[in-house]
Amino acid sequence: MLRITELRLPLDHAPDALRPAIAARLGVDDVDLLGFTVFRRNYDARRKAAIVLTYTIDCEVADEAAVLARFAEDRHVRPAPDSRYHLVAQAPADFYAAQRPRPVVIGFGPCGILAALVLAQMGLCPIVLERGKAVRERTKDTWGLWRKSVLNPESNVQFGEGGAGTFSDGKLWSQISDPRHLTRKVLDEFVKAGAPEEILYVGKPHIGTFRLVSMVEKMRAEIVALGGDIRFGARVTDLLLEDGPADEAGRTRHLRGVVLAGGEQIRTDHVVLALGHSARDTFAMLQARGVFMEAKPFSVGFRIEHPQGLIDRARFGPNAGNPILGAADYKLVHHAKNGRSVYSFCMCPGGTVVAATSESERVVTNGMSQYSRAERNANAGIVVGISPDDYRQDRNASGPVSPLDGIAFQRAWESRAYVLGGGGYRAPGQLVGDFVAGRHGKAVAREFGDVLPSYKPGVTLTDLAEPGNESLPGEVLAAIREALPAFERQIPGFAMADAVLTGVETRTSSPLRITRGKDCQSLNVAGLYPAGEGAGYAGGIMSAGVDGIEVAEKLGARMIAGG
Repeated sequence: MLRITELRLPLDHAPDALRPAIAARLGVDDVDLLGFTVFRRNYDARRKAAIVLTYTIDCEVADEAAVLARFAEDRHVRPAPDSRYHLVAQAPADFYAAQRPRPVVIGFGPCGILAALVLAQMGLCPIVLERGKAVRERTKDTWGLWRKSVLNPESNVQFGEGGAGTFSDGKLWSQISDPRHLTRKVLDEFVKAGAPEEILYVGKPHIGTFRLVSMVEKMRAEIVALGGDIRFGARVTDLLLEDGPADEAGRTRHLRGVVLAGGEQIRTDHVVLALGHSARDTFAMLQARGVFMEAKPFSVGFRIEHPQGLIDRARFGPNAGNPILGAADYKLVHHAKNGRSVYSFCMCPGGTVVAATSESERVVTNGMSQYSRAERNANAGIVVGISPDDYRQDRNASGPVSPLDGIAFQRAWESRAYVLGGGGYRAPGQLVGDFVAGRHGKAVAREFGDVLPSYKPGVTLTDLAEPGNESLPGEVLAAIREALPAFERQIPGFAMADAVLTGVETRTSSPLRITRGKDCQSLNVAGLYPAGEGAGYAGGIMSAGVDGIEVAEKLGARMIAGG
């Protein structure tokens, strides 16, 4: 099998143009091209009037050795790598005859789902503990907040089957290094669970919320069919730890089980800690139990909404609306004069801004799209990076920042947003024109223009930068105010007066890291495997899924080997 990269064809090429283009690229007759598949299809839109599609093709030819010899100096024609997934170990059929404790996975978001699936495929029958509800019940509770302003703290955008990624754009790409093609494993499992096959080859695959719901259910069923158990409403409130001989990494504290909210104890020596970034009570418990954690940077800001048509025209010019291109996205970065970096985050083409809080009387925003990406507005986070020194709670303290200080910082601004929005989980917002101009008081518009915000339960127009009552720290507001006109130079209309900023976006990533060693175990608790976004090792569906696979492999291989 050969792989051809950077095969370029016009956007409007005929459906049957690929085969002759492949044969011509390789210099072979059509009869010698035995077959081909599209591994990846992307586009190059640098010339908006002449957008081209770029293909990566895997193909079979009659005399592969001769073709490779002819293209020995061409890096775009090479043997195709083996991207199939191979289990690192397999438990024997009688593995549990010795009454071993089963592995436990805490959390059933993308990381927990893939970790549990791989453990089940290895024959290790994991027990999954998810504090929230099954995905369809959870969806009803989430709509309850959006439509009726009723929050269920244990069942919402953050907590429940599928994790926070269920209510997102469903982006399935990542910039992580992937020498073992584990992203392909994630995509293969999603397709097996009902995702459209195009996610295997389009350059920026996504699924969308409604399709994710049924996929998550099918993946759950697969885990159960392989011997796993899934328990909902199972919030872990404590760890059972035991002091003992030091292991090979010098750890003298050993995990022996977990405790649930009702007092039930589950004995286990191996736990995948696949928390989301909003499991704040669990983070506090871990700190109280002495699990090593450290503060880390994250970002805060607003959601911004524009007409999707404006973004399409800016990115694709006369090709805007082409069904192959779909709804356009963007990725923007600006380095502000005050030293802050401002960037677009989790851009959702043709989507909506959603209420994403998990705590009472706090407002948090996020973005979501359906598979069609057919809503009127485009939205993205416009966020600013902050460091642990920015959010240190005790300004007179020295040394490392407390791992929980970032949570206190997030909560303070989320509570402020609730008040500025007027209560009832309404979000505070402001027109971009007013925000950039620095207008205050009566000069701030109280009615929307051409861009109507999509956030439910609703947006209250206010002054996001009112002196003494700011919605975010002053240096964050200043950086965003400087960045928006800079982004206008890249996307005409980005700083349009009627565009809407909706606050606040505070949960871009985990505010802490549950640090682990090369064996994927906690630095100071043997048997505890921090994983995914909440542990500070992923950011998005794909990277969380890959991290879940890698951690499950380490844990599973250790169990099977007797460790």
